[in-house]
Amino acid sequence: MKKKILALMMCVMAMSFVGLGSVSAATESGLDGCKIPRLTRLPASLTCTMTTVGSSTYCLYSSDDCGMCCLLNGVYNITDRVFVILMAVSSLMIIWGAVLFTTSQGNTDSVSKARQLILFAAVGIAVALFSRAIPPAIKMIIGV
Repeated sequence: MKKKILALMMCVMAMSFVGLGSVSAATESGLDGCKIPRLTRLPASLTCTMTTVGSSTYCLYSSDDCGMCCLLNGVYNITDRVFVILMAVSSLMIIWGAVLFTTSQGNTDSVSKARQLILFAAVGIAVALFSRAIPPAIKMIIGV
């Protein structure tokens, strides 16, 4: 039980580090704002002051709604990465569970391990799909 909790905590820490890299500030380009890769995700009700430097678009903090734009952009980036990672790991778990099923040769321990692995993969897929629902929920909570 302690090993599972430790593994879960390590996964949460790893995902938070992935998220930290996705919320990038514009200080490297000399601007005071945040980098926004896809403008189509932001609601039209937000009036962010945007500027383009090279191929990157930045929301400047001089705008009133820039904080909300950067927050939503960060949430989208984090949940996108969590979704991809969980779907990849869950797919591998399903494949490994199928391999265990086919090579079990009637061994009840291997069969139960394979079933448990596939069940955990199904839970991982459910969590990954739930991560796609987080940005719309945050939009509804903050009222944009």
